[in-house]
Amino acid sequence: MIFRITALILLATVSAASQDIFSAARNNDVQMLQRYIEQHTPVDTTDRRGSTPLIIAVYNHQAEAVKILLDANADPNRQDLMGNTALMGVCFRGYTDMAEVLIAHRTNINQVNYNGASALIFAATFGHADIVKLLLNAGANKALADNTGKNALQHAQLQQNEAIIALLQ
Repeated sequence: MIFRITALILLATVSAASQDIFSAARNNDVQMLQRYIEQHTPVDTTDRRGSTPLIIAVYNHQAEAVKILLDANADPNRQDLMGNTALMGVCFRGYTDMAEVLIAHRTNINQVNYNGASALIFAATFGHADIVKLLLNAGANKALADNTGKNALQHAQLQQNEAIIALLQ
């Protein structure tokens, strides 16, 4: 009986810590993040949507939190429940500086989500020419096509984004 109670308390403590690390990442609370890391809270833990603290930090443009998480060996290639990565999130949001950091930490720039979309497709679809340039310079594969059969160029054409079309041709 005592073992069960101890196990439940331990489970509740680990669960609460895992949830709080997401708030710390979202709010750039670097002191709390550092505390969780020192307490060995897994940096690649996931929330109910499959997001890791790193995905949340980059999506909310929290540079210091991103650095701390990457320095603690957070996996930049972890996918949420839809298969999206931290890099895909910044390509959606348009955070060129975050894309640079992730690329410097050897994120897989050609990884695709469960719809077959790559970071380059995200950047092209959402009109972020600077990120498109950055991804191309890092070796992004222009030929990758999503599950609808469209590649980044075709998505840029659908958006009638001439600057990105020119980059991808």
